[in-house]
Amino acid sequence: MAKQPKKQLPDDPDTTGHEWDGIQEFNNPLPRWWLWTLYATIVWAVIYSIAYPAWPGISSATAGVMGWSTRANVANDIAAAEAANADINARLAEVELTEISADPELSGYATSAGAAVFKTWCAQCHGSGAAGAKGYPNLLDNDWLWGGDIEAIHATVKHGIRNEEDGDARYSEMPAFGEMLEKEELSAVTNYVISLSGTPQDPAQVEAGQTVFMDNCASCHGDEGLGDRDQGAPNLADAIWLYGGDYDTVLQTVTYSRYGVMPPWSTRLTEAEIRAVSSYVHQLGGGE
Repeated sequence: MAKQPKKQLPDDPDTTGHEWDGIQEFNNPLPRWWLWTLYATIVWAVIYSIAYPAWPGISSATAGVMGWSTRANVANDIAAAEAANADINARLAEVELTEISADPELSGYATSAGAAVFKTWCAQCHGSGAAGAKGYPNLLDNDWLWGGDIEAIHATVKHGIRNEEDGDARYSEMPAFGEMLEKEELSAVTNYVISLSGTPQDPAQVEAGQTVFMDNCASCHGDEGLGDRDQGAPNLADAIWLYGGDYDTVLQTVTYSRYGVMPPWSTRLTEAEIRAVSSYVHQLGGGE
């Protein structure tokens, strides 16, 4: 049996004529203030979308008749900051590298600006704290392939390592000894290299490995395995490993070699920025 609709009282407004399961809908109009507010927001949205960037397109959004741009605002702020720092940046770009630390104002600015440059451009590889990662050098210790004084760091940052963009890039290349030595020789020299700073996997191979090392590796790493910064040959006797110092990793390095690349930052940074980040890295604790 269908539910009977509720009887309309004398003071009730008219209904819309709709009914659902005996429920009728009163025809209550919206308050005028609410309607005018809605109309005002619609008008405001139209004006805003015309005046400011609003509607996305295939390659860009509508620019707006006022020409306002967040990118332009940021560019203006950057330009203002560069203008404010122009004098001290000019000093930083011209002063002798070794004299930066002797000038408290210049040294403080270089360290602060260098930290910003490092976090923007260098932290992706070396880590936000500069402790490095597998294949990326730790900049906090005193183990440097090409030297850790301010001038050496500056040269490395400016020209990069083993890249094809800068003719003055640091360059060294370790041969893949897997193409030259027998498996027994590779194993022996790996054990010898590990013995220079730790415990080899097979001590019985160390003596034979030393012979292999002297014949093939000492010309770059030195007779004692202490490395050669002029060639970028790492010290093998300090227990600091760029890719890892366990047997399997060292064997892989000897067999296939490594070839890390660092870009030249002279194409991306100004001379003042390069000097700033060099100063920042130098004062982290491992600089010489």
